[in-house]
Amino acid sequence: MTNDLETAQYQHLERLQDGYERVLADQGYDGVLIYSGQAYTQYGDDQPVGFVTYGHFMHWIPMPEIEYSWILIRPGHRPLLRFHAPSDFWHLPQTLPNAAWVTAFDIDWSDNTAPPSLPKGHFALLGDIDGDTALSLGGDLNPAPLLLALDELRMYKDDFEIWCLREANRQALVGHQAAAEAFLAGKSELACHLAYLTASQQRESALPYPSIIALNRHAGVLHYQHYAVDSPTMRHSLLVDAGYRHQGYCADISRTTPGPGADERFSALLNAVSVLQQRLIDALRPGLPFSELHQTMHEGLGNLLSEHGIVRGSAEAAVEQGITRVFCPHGLGHSLGIQVHDVGGRVSSDGTPLPAPPSDPALRLTRYLESGMVVTIEPGLYFIPMLLDNLRAQPAGRTVEWNIVDPLISHGGIRIEDNLLITNEGHENLTCPGE
Repeated sequence: MTNDLETAQYQHLERLQDGYERVLADQGYDGVLIYSGQAYTQYGDDQPVGFVTYGHFMHWIPMPEIEYSWILIRPGHRPLLRFHAPSDFWHLPQTLPNAAWVTAFDIDWSDNTAPPSLPKGHFALLGDIDGDTALSLGGDLNPAPLLLALDELRMYKDDFEIWCLREANRQALVGHQAAAEAFLAGKSELACHLAYLTASQQRESALPYPSIIALNRHAGVLHYQHYAVDSPTMRHSLLVDAGYRHQGYCADISRTTPGPGADERFSALLNAVSVLQQRLIDALRPGLPFSELHQTMHEGLGNLLSEHGIVRGSAEAAVEQGITRVFCPHGLGHSLGIQVHDVGGRVSSDGTPLPAPPSDPALRLTRYLESGMVVTIEPGLYFIPMLLDNLRAQPAGRTVEWNIVDPLISHGGIRIEDNLLITNEGHENLTCPGE
């Protein structure tokens, strides 16, 4: 497996070299210099805030915490990595792994933060580069057409990237299981969060995004950002949206667990959302417009609300009147890769903007699916007081059985999310292999 993985990574770097050479030629550049980025401190503080290496740098170098380093890419040349590794006794200096991919680069070890000098020619500069440095180098800073073309390279995953995504999903699932067990044992949100970190073997700063660990009503806050330290006396539900980053590539998984105090209707709705998610996954294939699948999700939610007696009337009416969007105000999914909400989801391969439809401004992916893309599928059903109160005041609210809805507000909501690779034959579930 090791030799196969090394071969896959070499092929990944060859694909990037070929892709960059093609894009640079199309855009009229002799090369591109990419900065890894650096952590910053807030005003009046000496502690740096969280840092992750710039995505286009990490596309080449699978290390998410590299600072003050540079990559120079030129057609016909081996990529040059200026690697920042100063002598330091306050912090452990960065090191490169003993990995075969390192031999694909010319390495320039540096104890300062300066970029390498550029040869003569027309160069682009990418990353969070300050104006003085950009001016001294003389290149074009973050040109939009070039960035769009390089974003497009990240939309399609090769064998090495898919291996990383599989491994990230495997590790994240171990954490999800531990968090659910902690919840069922009566633990607090903070304890569930710590159980997730311990089982998935990652520190909090290494997470690809802040984990959502939401008990009861908190599950109705889509990006709930706290960890309560007290265990609730009644455990209705747990919603965990948490991931893992492996060699730069992210898993993004959501699971909902009913508690011992869950309403029977909530458990039935959880099963129904799980069935709906599987139907949506089964529909994945090359050529499918993702916006169309998002609409299919709302049609399924309309059927679900009608079948479970939450709304009177037809499922079609629940969609047309906007009721399903009250119960699920977010998009069906997004592109996934080096970033959790990865680049390129709303721009076509020719650079044409593909905005979200007015009815669904939160939809992050509007493209036609193609083989090699990796997307999330995450239908949800929530009981959010702010949105429900607005619905009550509208004529459409008279079709809702509030005596069923109101007791479920204490449960917060449901989200189930898997990570899917689009293949020539249809799809592969990276979260739940074999499904």
